[in-house]
Amino acid sequence: MTNYEKYVEAFKTGLGIDGDKVTKELTYQSVMEWDSVGHMELVAELEEVFNISMDTDDIVDFNSFEAGIKILKKYNIKIEE
Repeated sequence: MTNYEKYVEAFKTGLGIDGDKVTKELTYQSVMEWDSVGHMELVAELEEVFNISMDTDDIVDFNSFEAGIKILKKYNIKIEE
């Protein structure tokens, strides 16, 4: 499984949403499941999948699918399709 596939799966699992909702346009609160609680579940899932611990600033700045890709680069995680 590629890092991109793991990333998409983390969104599906962390937010409890169908794969068709996980798009590059997905942003915080653009779907009902990505609220403050869903956000923390998503972060926890990403931390587990990629074996990292995100800084508080990065958790706050993680407000979209695309932003997450940029943030994970800080942790040496490359997400490419």
